[in-house]
Amino acid sequence: MNIIRMSGGLGNQMFQYALYMKLKSLGREVKFDDINEYRHDNAKPIMLSVFRANVPRATWDEINAFTDGSMKYSARLRRKLFGRRAMEYTEEGFYDPKVLSFESMYLRGGFQSEKYFEDIADEVREIYQFPELETMHLPEKLYQVTKECLEQIENTMSVSVHMRRSDSRPDEELYEGICTEQYYEAAVRYVQERYPDAVFYIFSNEPKWVKSWVDNLIANRITEEMSAEEKEELQKKFVMVEANTEYTGYLDMQLMTRCKHNIISNSSFSWWGAWLNENANKLVISPDRWKNDVESDDIYTKGMVLINAKGRVNRTVK
Repeated sequence: MNIIRMSGGLGNQMFQYALYMKLKSLGREVKFDDINEYRHDNAKPIMLSVFRANVPRATWDEINAFTDGSMKYSARLRRKLFGRRAMEYTEEGFYDPKVLSFESMYLRGGFQSEKYFEDIADEVREIYQFPELETMHLPEKLYQVTKECLEQIENTMSVSVHMRRSDSRPDEELYEGICTEQYYEAAVRYVQERYPDAVFYIFSNEPKWVKSWVDNLIANRITEEMSAEEKEELQKKFVMVEANTEYTGYLDMQLMTRCKHNIISNSSFSWWGAWLNENANKLVISPDRWKNDVESDDIYTKGMVLINAKGRVNRTVK
């Protein structure tokens, strides 16, 4: 049996569940440790239940057996004398083929690559189908706001923009200086050159900063020759999506998937928002680094346009 240690928010959970599906397709027995990372007060919510995902849970005894974590006196004494006898493996990089080789192992990692599940991609997409809004039993106000936003997205040349700013991710220095203002400005410009009527729907965990950024972006594009109507139309090109909390964030991802195109951050959340977008002609723009000083090629998918922190278009993924 393999046990996958679940961690992070919805995007990370989806990568880990996709690995689970792959291992199951190889005939392995697989369960999840959804205890260790989620027993603290500040833990992110587990939200896979929004999909038709069956999440088999390992027992505490099974987890302890793999991690050699028993607190019995005899076990603690043995560890003190002879060291830990854990059957654990931590993924190296974004795609580590060795992860798929184990018959019995406790697996740690993000598993953030389509390469893990590209041969079962259709099955993964089938699992990650969002329910219709009417069946979600949302509070009336949230339902109406989400429905209206979805209608706007479907009736415009919609582009999702995921602007991830401050966060509680560990090792924050690994993520700094990647999704800069220049990155987002270049991404918006790249889209507008190809789709002049694009409307940008902005999703962020720091809406106050984003509003200031949008105001500056608009101000820099306003000229004296513009009429009041033209200025108003320009402002309508940028829409803040603010209704959701940490516990209803799946609605943001659902809205992202329904946009025609996607500008993502170095975030598993917006990666899935773009990957699940079914538009055959979608344009997906991504930062050209996912983490500082870490090779990131395995996380990118075919057709992604990569832009660097200085706003330079680097390449399109082949």
